[in-house]
Amino acid sequence: MAADGYQSKILRSAERRPGLGSFGALGPGALALDEWRALGLELPDLAAMRAWRLARLRAQLAARDYAGIVATDPINVRYATDSTNMQVWCLHNPVRYAFVATDGPVIVFDFHGSAHLSEHLDLVDDVRPGRGWYFFKSGARVEEHAASWAAEIVDLVQAHGGGNRRLAIDRADREGIAALEALGISLHAGQELMERARAIKSPDEVKAMRCALAACEAAMGVMQSDLRAGVTEQGLWAHLHAETVRRGGEWIETRLLSSGPRTNPWFQECGSRAIEAGDLVAFDTDLIGPYGYCADISRTWLCGDGRASTRQIDLYRQAREQIACNLELVRPGLGFGEFSEMAFRLPERYRANRYSTIAHGVGLCDEYPAIYYPEDAEITGYDGVLEAGMTICLESYIGEQGGPDGVKLEEQALVGETGAEVLSRYPFEDDTFGRSFV
Repeated sequence: MAADGYQSKILRSAERRPGLGSFGALGPGALALDEWRALGLELPDLAAMRAWRLARLRAQLAARDYAGIVATDPINVRYATDSTNMQVWCLHNPVRYAFVATDGPVIVFDFHGSAHLSEHLDLVDDVRPGRGWYFFKSGARVEEHAASWAAEIVDLVQAHGGGNRRLAIDRADREGIAALEALGISLHAGQELMERARAIKSPDEVKAMRCALAACEAAMGVMQSDLRAGVTEQGLWAHLHAETVRRGGEWIETRLLSSGPRTNPWFQECGSRAIEAGDLVAFDTDLIGPYGYCADISRTWLCGDGRASTRQIDLYRQAREQIACNLELVRPGLGFGEFSEMAFRLPERYRANRYSTIAHGVGLCDEYPAIYYPEDAEITGYDGVLEAGMTICLESYIGEQGGPDGVKLEEQALVGETGAEVLSRYPFEDDTFGRSFV
């Protein structure tokens, strides 16, 4: 592919380094870039996106008077540094972490021999070997290794905290917490401040999300073209994974695709069942796409060329009405409780099988906020308001308890200054199910 404006915009964010080639080789690739150009999508300015995210994080740290944060969750490390390495593996083997000083350096601690993975990142000041102290790595030496880890963190706090020993951390096992506290560090919960920083998206983050959705939707097109009687659920789901990875996608967080009687209740992972003509096929993408941004949409299709049954049409109509109604409510300043009370009311026969949320935030993964049904809000709900710049997903699952099937739909949107802007473009099956929503 020629180094036109699309390719050059990727290359500008990194130096060419001997032995590494260009960062462009790590980007989404020609297939995705050509598709995005055809769709009229703009590429994100990665340097600007990284600077925005780091500034958002540091503003949260400063507001709480913290010297800095130790981020160990791979999603938070990615947000703060844009450094990535074996993300899923590191979710359960916490060897990678980052220290971000409120006023000082950004340091990535990486897996053995992986320092080169952050060389293209201008905002990363240093890369050091990670000191893993989880049992798989440390065995009976967990407390010893945790103490060494803590000592290095404390040295950084002393060097860059200006006497402030208040430190945020997003997650850590008890041995690490005890080791830091034994060295005089005042520890504070870091997950809230990370999610509050992540909640408001820059224009470049929204551009990245549009690209991730486009990659996801191209994969969905391959899925739908292969939907036929006899294909298995796993075979259909495999297209979503393979085609997204071809376009620079990273991983999929769930296996939520089911067919026929397995669509009710929801939350059944795809299996070896062969899909039959007349089946509903429902899925939730839940994928982390190009640039690390989440594409989280759901669709339900009818297998075969036959007509949907009256029951299937009613299920689909209710789901479409729920999504459309709740999208109309979205605006800055809308309280979570207010949203819950004003949202589409499920008919009684569908309430027992309601989805876990009405809406939730989305960014590098599903994230703050979560907005619940009134029936659940008293137990699990919390206060807050929608803000311009948030990106959210509107959810619907419609299926009677014990019913033969169900419909899952989900739409991804930006909270704009006056209302919701839908970011996902993949069409609904309104013609198939006999009703148009305009």
